[in-house]
Amino acid sequence: MLMTTNEPVSASDLAEREAAALYRLMTWLSPAFPVGGFSYSSGIEWAVEAGDITDTATLADWLDAMLGDGSGFCDATFLVHAYRATELGEDTTLNDIAELAAAFVPSRERQLETTSQGRAFIDISRAAWDANGLDAMVAACRTALVYPVAVGVVAAVHGVPLAPTLHAFLHALVSNWISAASRLIPLGQTDSQRVLVKLEAAVAATANRALNATLNDLGSATFRADLASLRHETQYTRLFRS
Repeated sequence: MLMTTNEPVSASDLAEREAAALYRLMTWLSPAFPVGGFSYSSGIEWAVEAGDITDTATLADWLDAMLGDGSGFCDATFLVHAYRATELGEDTTLNDIAELAAAFVPSRERQLETTSQGRAFIDISRAAWDANGLDAMVAACRTALVYPVAVGVVAAVHGVPLAPTLHAFLHALVSNWISAASRLIPLGQTDSQRVLVKLEAAVAATANRALNATLNDLGSATFRADLASLRHETQYTRLFRS
């Protein structure tokens, strides 16, 4: 459980804490952090082959739906609840959240994607950025932690604020989707950035929804994206693992 204090905090100490939190977020959610995100497309590869995604406009529409009405919102909500359970030291609640998050994954490949990234995130964080309480909270979960739950747990034990953690996570998620699509369509670097700009408001809106969502608000309306993740398993030629 995280400890708090009533002692006054100086401006310099606050700035130092904020700088440390920003540094860790930029490291953990950077494409260079070795969780293997570059290996996965979250079904986008099949969507490109099927002709659902052909250019920047169709990519932006697809990702906007995934973000606001599909896995993006669900992952963000799981991150929020995992963070709060960890912050309060509620290990039983965290286990329930971890099990529900694992059950929400719609396909075998997506299950492999999110659990592999979650395991890598925990292992690397423990090795390089260990914190008191991390081992106990991970051990309390009887199922493998999916990626958003792992990020929520690690951020909470390090005392990194929830709101910027959530925004950074969603930005990294969208960036990885765009990176996969840029190799599949393909797109140039400038067009990739244009898609990221189009999704800025959607990222902010999804983060705000997730911060106020209960577990009863979870749900997905992106059947085509879920179907893409299922059909990718039998796709004849593949660059990505999902």
